[in-house]
Amino acid sequence: MSKPFSYWIVFAGLLKTGTLGPQDKLKIRLKSEEGGLCSRGLNTVLGMSLGETCWPGCAARFPRTSSDMVDNRYATALVIGSVLSWLACVYLSVAVGTQHWYQYHSPSGSRDASNSSELPELFRGEENDEKTYSDHLFHHNGTLGLWWRCVLVRAPSNWYKEPDPKMETVCVSFSLPQQFEAKYREPGNHNSGEDLIRTYLWRSQFLLPLVSLGLVFLSALIGVCACLCRSLTPTLGIGVLHLVAGLCSLATVCCFLAGMDLLHRASDLPEELDCSLGWSLYLALISSPLQMMAAALFIWAARSHQQNYTRMTAYRVA
Repeated sequence: MSKPFSYWIVFAGLLKTGTLGPQDKLKIRLKSEEGGLCSRGLNTVLGMSLGETCWPGCAARFPRTSSDMVDNRYATALVIGSVLSWLACVYLSVAVGTQHWYQYHSPSGSRDASNSSELPELFRGEENDEKTYSDHLFHHNGTLGLWWRCVLVRAPSNWYKEPDPKMETVCVSFSLPQQFEAKYREPGNHNSGEDLIRTYLWRSQFLLPLVSLGLVFLSALIGVCACLCRSLTPTLGIGVLHLVAGLCSLATVCCFLAGMDLLHRASDLPEELDCSLGWSLYLALISSPLQMMAAALFIWAARSHQQNYTRMTAYRVA
């Protein structure tokens, strides 16, 4: 064994326990310089960070390995995953707060709206059951969301009868008790019996996105703590939370569409009624794969880092 090797191997235990200070580490680097070594060689054998300064003739003896660049790949995966998670959170938040999940268009909607000046008061009523506001949505070009329902009505005017009335949108939010109301086999008919499937689909469609946003917020807090601790260990848990959040977002869309289909089957829809999906629903649908891609990146970074750390530990022991 050469002299420089024997010198810094003697101090290996002291270096790992933190007994030696910066000046002692500098002496080891100077001694290794005499033997044609470099700090990369010390890093390889001692498993510590002594810098990346190299001297002539040492690069061939201790070439750079793929593990030297692995941290850059981890950082790239974490950054991309964080951006995807942020976009998914924004998309889902906008979708929850808007009413364009489902849209109705009736050719007679404009005529009905122009002939019903008391419609806003009727539509805003707290005692309106599902059949009442659903009929308004069907006949007055309504839009429906998770927390909002809107109809198109005639704007107030001083004229008795305008040839081309100006239309405006009137929106009413669902209260929390209304979100938990039971749904019946025949909408509006309390004697027809409770429809458990529609009841739980309706409750799930507004609870699941809140659960999804909560999981993303929790994973963000864990990520901040992991950054402060400079550890990749919690990244696996962050990936699992994002995966569950993505499944909740996807389940939200599925519950909403299934509930609307059951409502249409139990209701008397007017002729020539055109139904279409709104952009709010598509935002919620897009947020699901974004969360799942972020989860895949976080889980990959955590698993790869763990496997690489295990191999380096085995190499040092050997």
